Formats: sequence, structure tokens, C-alpha cells
Amino acid sequence: MEIAERSAAKARLYETFATGGKALAHASRLELLDLLAQGERTVHALAKAAGLNLTTASAHLQTLKLAGFVATRRDGVRIYYRLAGDDVARVFALLRKVTEAHQAEVPAARDGYLLAGGPAPAEMPADELAARLGHDTTLVLDVRPRPEYAAGHIPGAVSIPVGELAGRISELPEDTEIVVYCRGEYCVFAYDAVRLLASHGRRAIRLSDGMLEWRLAERPVAVGDST
Repeated sequence: MEIAERSAAKARLYETFATGGKALAHASRLELLDLLAQGERTVHALAKAAGLNLTTASAHLQTLKLAGFVATRRDGVRIYYRLAGDDVARVFALLRKVTEAHQAEVPAARDGYLLAGGPAPAEMPADELAARLGHDTTLVLDVRPRPEYAAGHIPGAVSIPVGELAGRISELPEDTEIVVYCRGEYCVFAYDAVRLLASHGRRAIRLSDGMLEWRLAERPVAVGDST
């Protein structure tokens, strides 16, 4: 192969890599990947969860699909989107951690979002929770929306979406430590839930990670609506 041909072939190769990078280079598309890491859902559900209009959400999903990051299936007139594989979730999770490690602006932006409601609550490492599963001394509370819980949750976890928690605190025991988790390390639901529970006298602690990291660590996952 001539030098010019080899150079052109290399340029084409790197351009294919750049296609993936371009697909990730938008805040709304990253949020859609974050949502899809919790389980498949329709474009309507994704648009609502991400605060996007339907046309904008559809356009972003098509960009992600063309890059090979999401796949679809049809059920009647509805089209469901999902991540193309666990490797996509790993790339998304790694992107966040690498960016936080090397961009000085990230910690302040993270704290401005997660700590707006008060100081950071105490945390429990995922390994410790995994060792406690099945023990009566710990109640695991999933505060994500119910469809995300049904798509996959920590075994034995109780589902109370964060928006319902204030009206359902009486359902939770007063003498048991409550470990709260949500979508992932950067999900604010668990922060809000722990603060709310603590204000009502419950012993609550936040799982240091969330469902995304729990899955990627290949820990056990239960599916279905039963709690």
C-alpha cells in the first residue's frame, strides 16, 4: 500500500472513532444514556424524564443509534430504546469519572447539583451493602421511578419513588438502618431521600454508588415489580 493510501485509510479509521465521540458530545445525549442505563423505554418516556420535547429527544436518539450506542425494538406502534450493550454503559460511566478527575470545573458543578439541598449524607460502600443483603438489620430503599425499579434493582430492595417518600415514611421501620440508592453516583434522588428520612428521625445512609455501578460490578440484580 502506498504511503498516501495508508494515510487515507488511517484517516478513515480515526473518523469512525470520531463519530462515536461526536455522538457523546452533547449534554442531553449523555443524560439519555444515563436514563437508558436504567432500562429500556419509549421515546415519549425518555423525553419526559429528560425534560425534552419529543422532536428533540427523537433526534438525539437517532444520533446515538447511528453511532451504534443504542438499539431499538418495536412493540405494536411503540418503539423502545435500550443501550446497545453493557460496554456502552461502561464508556458512559468511565467518561464521567475521567472528566471529573481531569477537569477542574467538574467537582464544583457536581457539588452545586448534589449538595444544593444540604451537606453530603453519610455513605455505605457497595461491597459492604452486598455483604449485608438478606440481613434484617438493613433495609435497602430504591427511590427511582417504578419502571426503573422493575427493569432491575438490588435484590430485596423496597421501591418508594422519591416523589412519594414524604407521604410514605410511616411505612418504613423506625429501628432499622435504611440504605438508599438511585440511578448512579451522580443521582440526586438518594441525597434528597436520605435528608428527608433523617429529618423524620430515620437512620438513613446513601449507597456510595447507584444501580449503574452496581450492574457494572456484576453484582446480583432482581427484576419485576415485587418488593
